Amino acid sequence: MEPSRVLRVNDVVTLSNVETPRTGPAGETIDPQRHRALGTASRASILEFVRAAGVGMTIAEVGERTGLHLSTARAHLDRLVDAGLLVKARASGGQPGRPAWRYRAVAEAPAPAPYRALAAALLDHLSRRGHGDVRAEATRAGQAWGRHLAAATPPGREPVETLLDVLRGLGFNPRRHRTADGATEIHLRTCPFLELVNRNPDAICALHVGVVRGTLEHAGASPAGAVLEPFGAPDACVVRLALPNITEEPA
Repeated sequence: MEPSRVLRVNDVVTLSNVETPRTGPAGETIDPQRHRALGTASRASILEFVRAAGVGMTIAEVGERTGLHLSTARAHLDRLVDAGLLVKARASGGQPGRPAWRYRAVAEAPAPAPYRALAAALLDHLSRRGHGDVRAEATRAGQAWGRHLAAATPPGREPVETLLDVLRGLGFNPRRHRTADGATEIHLRTCPFLELVNRNPDAICALHVGVVRGTLEHAGASPAGAVLEPFGAPDACVVRLALPNITEEPA
């Protein structure tokens, strides 16, 4: 039971419950929302399944693994998303059409506060407008943001290095990779905008695609063909670039 706080105003006494921070056995602070989200064996099991999957799981995969009805599995997964334990995005695997949601465990690494505030303000603006293609508008806004961020990086570098600088500054912990066919990929090993992804996954992912394209454009490279594949690797989202890979950054 929560402790009561006594408020005395003009000799009238009011009792109110106050939720105080709690700590676990190692002294860490317990998040009440997360604690409640894991209050059922089903959600705790689902979280472990998703963590073990690496690349994440769809609602159908969770239902098959647990035997839960799809609507029940969806409700549990979204409760874990709301608690900040999972993040969801549409992972197409490069296939056409609108793919199913895929859920993956999070590894928190927040972006600098001004960037999070800017992205949050953009999402609020887009949601209030209520018309048009939100993803297209978010991509355009991201391109302008990417050009601005790229302008603050050291000049004269090759475009992918400039892009890596911008993505590092945003907190994505990027790593460059070379594919078997010689194409360039950048793996984003953390998502610093988790609370925003969970509010509007399509818009925030489109914003980041725009940042990539705007950065490349400012650096003198063609942004055409640059795409972001959520959960495209077991431990990362993947930026795929239509650019030659000159060197591979060590992991």
